[in-house]
Amino acid sequence: MKKFVICTLFVMQAVFAFAQQNPLLKGKVVDSKTQRPLQNVVATIQNTNQSALTNFDGVFAFSAVAEGNQMLQISSTGYSTQTFAVEIKKGETLDLGVVVLEEDITSEQQLALVTITENDLGDDNSGSESTSGLLQASRDAYQQAAAFNWGQARFRIRGLDNEYGTTMINGIVMNKLYDGRPQWSNWGGLNDATRNQEFTMGTAPSDYTFGNILGTQEINTRASHYRPGNRVSFSGTNTNYSWRVMGTHASGMNAKGWAFVVSASRRWAEEGYFEGTDYGANSIFASVEKKFNDKHSLNFTSIYAQNSRGKSSPNTKEVTDLKGIEYNSYWGWQDGKKRNSRDKDIEEPIMMLGHYWKLTPKSTLNTNVAFQTGSIGNSRLDFQQGNNPDPTYYRNLPSYYLNYHDTSSGTPVWTPNYFQAQLAEDNFKNNGQIDWEAMYAANQATVNGNSAYVLYEDRTDDTQISANSILTAELSDNISMNAGVNFRKLKSHNYQNLLDLLGGDYFIDKDFFANTAIGQSQDSDLNNPNRVVGEGDTYGYNYNLFATVFDGFAQFKFNYKKFDFYLGQSFSRSEYKREGLYRNGLYAKNSYGDSGNIVFENFGFKGGLTYKITGNHLLNFNGAYLTKAPTLRNTFANARMNNNITPDLDSERIFSADASYVVRTPKFKGRLTGFISKIQNSTELSFYYGEGLFDAEDGGDTDSFISEIVTGMDKRNIGAELGMEYQITSTIKATAAASYGQYIYTNNPNLKVNNDGAATPTNDSPIEDFGKTYLKGYRQPGMPQQAYSFGLEYRDPHFWWVGANVNYLADSYLDVSNILRTDNFAIDGTTGISYPGATEESVRELLKQEKFADFTLVNLTGGKSWMINTKTRSTVGFFASVNNVFDITYKTGGFEQSRKANYLEMQQDLVSGTRGFGPKYFYGYGRTFFVNFYINF
Repeated sequence: MKKFVICTLFVMQAVFAFAQQNPLLKGKVVDSKTQRPLQNVVATIQNTNQSALTNFDGVFAFSAVAEGNQMLQISSTGYSTQTFAVEIKKGETLDLGVVVLEEDITSEQQLALVTITENDLGDDNSGSESTSGLLQASRDAYQQAAAFNWGQARFRIRGLDNEYGTTMINGIVMNKLYDGRPQWSNWGGLNDATRNQEFTMGTAPSDYTFGNILGTQEINTRASHYRPGNRVSFSGTNTNYSWRVMGTHASGMNAKGWAFVVSASRRWAEEGYFEGTDYGANSIFASVEKKFNDKHSLNFTSIYAQNSRGKSSPNTKEVTDLKGIEYNSYWGWQDGKKRNSRDKDIEEPIMMLGHYWKLTPKSTLNTNVAFQTGSIGNSRLDFQQGNNPDPTYYRNLPSYYLNYHDTSSGTPVWTPNYFQAQLAEDNFKNNGQIDWEAMYAANQATVNGNSAYVLYEDRTDDTQISANSILTAELSDNISMNAGVNFRKLKSHNYQNLLDLLGGDYFIDKDFFANTAIGQSQDSDLNNPNRVVGEGDTYGYNYNLFATVFDGFAQFKFNYKKFDFYLGQSFSRSEYKREGLYRNGLYAKNSYGDSGNIVFENFGFKGGLTYKITGNHLLNFNGAYLTKAPTLRNTFANARMNNNITPDLDSERIFSADASYVVRTPKFKGRLTGFISKIQNSTELSFYYGEGLFDAEDGGDTDSFISEIVTGMDKRNIGAELGMEYQITSTIKATAAASYGQYIYTNNPNLKVNNDGAATPTNDSPIEDFGKTYLKGYRQPGMPQQAYSFGLEYRDPHFWWVGANVNYLADSYLDVSNILRTDNFAIDGTTGISYPGATEESVRELLKQEKFADFTLVNLTGGKSWMINTKTRSTVGFFASVNNVFDITYKTGGFEQSRKANYLEMQQDLVSGTRGFGPKYFYGYGRTFFVNFYINF
């Protein structure tokens, strides 16, 4: 037996050596313009696990390829993928000669896309972006349409939020622990430095993580993987910024084993597309790799991306009718300049160290550690015992006077005041912005110099340590394994930070809405009563959140001639805690100190099968079942005020499945997919001021500021995707994509309310149960559930191109109010019977979900490049795009306001036909352009 093993190993080595000397398939890859060899280009035999990288001379080689007809794919970041049909014959070597790769225009198009996806309309303290950018650079025709053509309308692939995808840099998960979403601005403006990306769709296997049901995005910043050279670009646009300048240098690996990459950019605007939206961002990137030998390399990456931008307001129909869709209520004139009161400031630098270890010729171990620290701030105005400075405050609008009800007799009587309504309309049309000068004057007129108005920010200072280790091994010719462990530890300091006293001397740290009659204290911190604060001081709320998350996965992939399949599993443990740094005046007993630890343990299983009908036609199936821990945001019912855990909190249960037919030929590529996902037991929290919610004898008032808690919510997303591209001629290509979905709520979840107005020294958990919220059958909001695209592209051999696409988007719905769909809306809590007029038919009609109008968008793209120095192979070029050519007005989202929370209150708001508390809407950009000039040398 011993001799047999030795002989076998000897024969295998001899065969391996012979195969190395006599490759069966080889070629050389060069750049179409410079004719320089391209290193690290990926050559893949499709439908197998065989791949090879080009060397320094641009040469790739396969030593063992199955006989017969095969499909060879040549791909590299920044270049159009080439596909070749090849025939492998026994004992013969097939030399493809020189393979020419052309620059991929979509890599320039991606630069334009970022101007859309960075526009965050969210207003909470997380800072995470809610965009469609997860799969923005993939090569699938459907995914490109979803990002480039439909992204401006906030289309979501399969109707899923970003928290159901996994975004990584060097294997380190970048999704925020607070809300599960990635913060794209942490590497914004570094498009050149973040182009090396790998993607998976849905639950398909990733080499780096178990993932989730939307897919994965891995950004690789290893310095040796960048194409050597220099690039400088200058861009102009009229979206959320106006100008951008960017420069990048990549050295490539030198003879001493060092590689360097540096990149920097600046983006700025005095005013973006929407009024008063200033913008300023600076980004710096550096990556250094040292290769010690063929087995060990170290890579250090640092990313600094500072971003400050003014937000734009969502508006009611009344406001938009008076001021137009570009109106923004957040800004006002000060000293001849527009000043925005709602700025978002992000500054969270990242440092990473990676070790790349080639254990054996068929196994690698990559280990990374990362440190990220910094801050996110969302500014806004605060005021005490003064008029609300918001120009769209309901008392400043005509609807307040048109819908006015006199309650002096005890019964509300509609008494519209048309004269005052006209005055309010005229004033709003002529002014309608924040009056900074009036606030300064009010502060300087107060007794003792205390400010009635101040500018503050909701501030989050995060410090996170992350580490991971990923093992990749080829166990046999047919079986490969990926396994990994990940660790993340977060400390998140959350507080109100006073930015500007607006001409005053100090600000009183008290809540003047506190009800002292029931024992509430006005002090924000009972440990330091009667505080006054100045600029740079913390006030209002102050607490830490802690999270420690561990997860691991193992995945096996099996590749055979007629079918491939994979199996994967994961386990995670999440531990959360809140530490109150203030003893809040409403929650004296349970706001200060530790909340205690909350632990969630979760698991996941997934698998998939690919059946190869022929080399060009495939059937693909994927399925997964997993549980997902609640986010930090949803774990605490009102984290700013107390340590209360969200009642009935539990992990989500998630099921996903999809089936695809895929065809791939040199001229035609297509994919048709059917999918379904079910998300059960999810939790949602929201905060607002509600009227008509409580009985006066219970809560002291029928109105109150509340945190709304919805638990046990179930959703179902089902639909189909189609993506096709056809190379009509060598210069003309047609693309088509379609998405049809039905994304609905499938049950009536539970709704509870944390009522701050009812908190007392003896009741520090004022939770009121509103029973079921009747959401079953309603559509999930904020995205088109149907989308269709058709495009044509002409690429001239002389390196210029033009393209056009037309896109139809439909079935986008308003975000409905949960509390309006409880029994409280129609039934009087005092009498237990329905409000007058609140019949089943009238309530159903009143609460019918609004569907936005369908719309069509036409986009144009084009570009040209020139070689300016044949000796250095330097090139210059430009890319230009015009989106929404016909300047179509369309809504991208919106939400019902919950303030008028019962039938009578809403009827009073509807009586004149102009609602004061109607839905608020977000609008997409009108006609926009992007122009980019660049030089490569």
